[in-house]
Amino acid sequence: MSAEAHAGLGPKLGQMRLSFRGWRGQRPFWGGLLSILGGLPIMYFPYANLAIGNMTIKMATTAGAGSLIIGVLLVVLGLTMWFQPHSRVFAGVAAILLALVSLVVSNFGGFVIGFLLSLVGGGLGIAWAPAERQDESAGKGGDRATSSPDAAPVVPPVAGATYQVAGVNDDASGTSPNNGTNGRHRAG
Repeated sequence: MSAEAHAGLGPKLGQMRLSFRGWRGQRPFWGGLLSILGGLPIMYFPYANLAIGNMTIKMATTAGAGSLIIGVLLVVLGLTMWFQPHSRVFAGVAAILLALVSLVVSNFGGFVIGFLLSLVGGGLGIAWAPAERQDESAGKGGDRATSSPDAAPVVPPVAGATYQVAGVNDDASGTSPNNGTNGRHRAG
């Protein structure tokens, strides 16, 4: 390739990188990746042969089919986290449970490598939450021309405070300094 051809890849490669970055940010990418990587050793080791010099050691176990199923399911759950991000909690819990089962079924969970990767990947899948979308006006601080002059300023909430809406308590407990209970509950 000539120098001109390499120069043409710059903006295109940059655009692909930015689009991948946007795609990655909209889903539990790292949880899915670790779950996929955790499933690979779990399904590989029961069928592998370890050659040390002239000696070949078969690591096949009687639970080889179970290991294959667990590994394939972990790969599928990782892909589910990527392509169905709304199912991330189910996929994360299932990945953690399969990782725990792999300790018993498949050579200590792929010699603990697959177990740890799947366990952390499932946890990341559960913990991930989509970013909250911000309104355009909130990002700019609001537009003063469109807001009414009588509108009260927005005050951030205070932890532990009781809020009232039109004179009615806004919390479910019914306790308020206004009705004399002030946080005390009646037993009967």
